[in-house]
Amino acid sequence: MARNNTDEKISGLQKAAILLITLGPERSAAIFKHLKEEEIEELTLEIANTRSITPQLKESVLDEFYEICLAQQYISEGGIGYARELLEKALGSDKALDVIGKLTASLQVKPFEFVRKTDATQLLNFIQDEHPQTIALILSYLSSSQAALIISALPPDRQSDVAKRIAVMDRTSPDVIKEVEKVLESKLASLINQDYTIIGGVDAVVDILNTVDRGTEKHIMETLEIEEPELADEIRKKMFVFEDILLLEDRAIQRVLREVDNNDLAVALKNANEQVQTAIFNNLSKRLAVMIKEDMDFMGPVRMKDVEEAQQKIVNIIRKLEDSAEIVISRGGGDEIVV
Repeated sequence: MARNNTDEKISGLQKAAILLITLGPERSAAIFKHLKEEEIEELTLEIANTRSITPQLKESVLDEFYEICLAQQYISEGGIGYARELLEKALGSDKALDVIGKLTASLQVKPFEFVRKTDATQLLNFIQDEHPQTIALILSYLSSSQAALIISALPPDRQSDVAKRIAVMDRTSPDVIKEVEKVLESKLASLINQDYTIIGGVDAVVDILNTVDRGTEKHIMETLEIEEPELADEIRKKMFVFEDILLLEDRAIQRVLREVDNNDLAVALKNANEQVQTAIFNNLSKRLAVMIKEDMDFMGPVRMKDVEEAQQKIVNIIRKLEDSAEIVISRGGGDEIVV
């Protein structure tokens, strides 16, 4: 069917509204159950402002919806390459590219899909001799466990360099991503996504460092503290949060609590969840636990800033005890919690 020219001039929101009108109230209500509140509000307003729809436009929107659903099904069955091959047979080459392009843009399908399905050890052989920026780009798209295995296997001088590049990475051009994919000679076609993709950042490198072995983490952080002290401080603050005290064994918690000021502990627990409170109270003497609970009740409302500062003091004590090997936090690389 020849596509109606009007279809090319309307927005995605307008198309969604036309689709819901065409599907009718019962089916539309079922779709609304899976949408966010703000999305429902936008669509409801757009539907209310839609006055008339030509039969040709209805058919055009339904056709496009069907094609995208078809492409999504093919992708889930066999990936982008499989979807494109089947769509080319069904719709022709140009139309298949158009449909895949719209789908990947709307769903934000990530590049390097083939990499995420590849064994980390095998992948290391492909990328270990690449430029650190190329390695950082690839690791940004991997799961933290995959990335941790690879960064741990890199030479020490490259580990901190790659970690730093991941942390400061912000936006990467699709052209650069496609070029890196070509270097890796993917069996799957490069993803068509013309939008700039947000990747990397401090959170990405924190996830990786929380998964690598302690030796690798220490080397990277020590290097960053010399080369990028502000970045190192930002990473360190995010690496172990107060709630992570649940990762410690009772003996380790008891060791930590011996260093904590009782007033700081009472303030820190004011906003802590029930699991954290239970873990800490279970490792205090009954008398001290009662005293801390009374202090929490007596102090009344506490500023969130004061709570966060008290929790950070306890986190700093945990990191200090870990650095001095008095406690060890379980992490990747086969470490066990010991005291």
